[in-house]
Amino acid sequence: VKKLPAGHYLLLERGKPMAAPVKWWDIDFSQRAKGSARDLEAELIHHLRAAVRSRMIADVPLGAFLSGGVDSSAVVALMAEASRAAVKTCTIGFDEAGYDETAHAALVAERFATQHRVKTVAADDYALIDTLVHHFDEPFADASALATYRVCELARESVTVALSGDGADEALAGYRRYKFHAAEERVRAVLPQSVRGMFGALGRVYPKADWAPRPLRAKTTLLALADEGGAAYAKAVGVTTPQVRSGLYTDAARAALGGHRAEMRYVETMREAPARDELDRAQYADFRHWLPGDILTKMDRTSMAVSLEAREPLLDYRFVEFAATLPASMRIRGGQGKWLMKKALEPYLPKEVLYRPKMGFVTPVSAWFRTALADEAAGLARSRVLAGSGWFEPKAIARLAEEHRSGRAEHGRTLWQLMMLERSLARLFP
Repeated sequence: VKKLPAGHYLLLERGKPMAAPVKWWDIDFSQRAKGSARDLEAELIHHLRAAVRSRMIADVPLGAFLSGGVDSSAVVALMAEASRAAVKTCTIGFDEAGYDETAHAALVAERFATQHRVKTVAADDYALIDTLVHHFDEPFADASALATYRVCELARESVTVALSGDGADEALAGYRRYKFHAAEERVRAVLPQSVRGMFGALGRVYPKADWAPRPLRAKTTLLALADEGGAAYAKAVGVTTPQVRSGLYTDAARAALGGHRAEMRYVETMREAPARDELDRAQYADFRHWLPGDILTKMDRTSMAVSLEAREPLLDYRFVEFAATLPASMRIRGGQGKWLMKKALEPYLPKEVLYRPKMGFVTPVSAWFRTALADEAAGLARSRVLAGSGWFEPKAIARLAEEHRSGRAEHGRTLWQLMMLERSLARLFP
């Protein structure tokens, strides 16, 4: 079973051999827009307004997801501008304060007088995992699917169509990893390979500091600088490093993989991207792989699971094509991703929403695996399904779970991957 790549179609004709997929659309990062920041701000708002209004056409109840971040808040602001009635909004909170954005969502809801509803996701929502496995029908390990399902469920109580804010981070370089990648590329450009190799050697012996903010994780930075740009970015996108994966595999699994590296899909896409700089290449690769493989799969499956239609105005192709032409300085400036979009939205949104540190829609599974779900994590090492696959060493899984529970290392997302894989295998191959 194969999937079509993004922007491709496949034509099947009776009596003829299987045809190759044909690319029908792509994003071009190789061109650059001209004009002042003020002119480009106006053009950006024009595209946003048109994208939102065209997706508000519906003969059924309509609403929006509101996380309290820039993107969903922008969608709600432009919906309120175009709507005669109060916009219906909903948001999901978490029982871990460091992950909860409900206060910022409430601020936006109050500003635009929306009909706002809130629901909290807690560790006991873990029981939802089997529902997710059923609806995804394939191994899918983004833990935020749990919260996405709950917000879709909440929206469906009052609307049939909901507008979402996905896509702007990829289009306008909103993720922190873009900022780090661009900075690392500037360093790589001036350092000889021999010096970068020394960084790699130092990084391998440097103590790991998973608890620290990424700019202070010297080990991560040193290892990234020693790597080729595409490979380093692929690892930044990924959850589990090649070293951790290899440590989990049995000898038979490593032999069966035959040197396969999952990161090469990103490396090759970035190498062949229609782009002018390394930031372009990273964004292009995310459009080809991250968005269709993770973000949009998650939204599509969870919304359809509750009979909700989710629409994505920030992925309007005209908006995306415009964003791809913006100079890098209008995407990232002064440490701010989505710089031009934030400037353009200053008349609409409060600065405490526009310029607060990006949190992201992240489920706090790491904290849960140290508390309420610690026993579930430890139980993975005794799983008959994982042991029966022949792929993993039970002792290695047990060590991973114990390191995480004790706080010696950060393996929460890897443990979630293993848990989702176990449940998916049990469902797909009973």
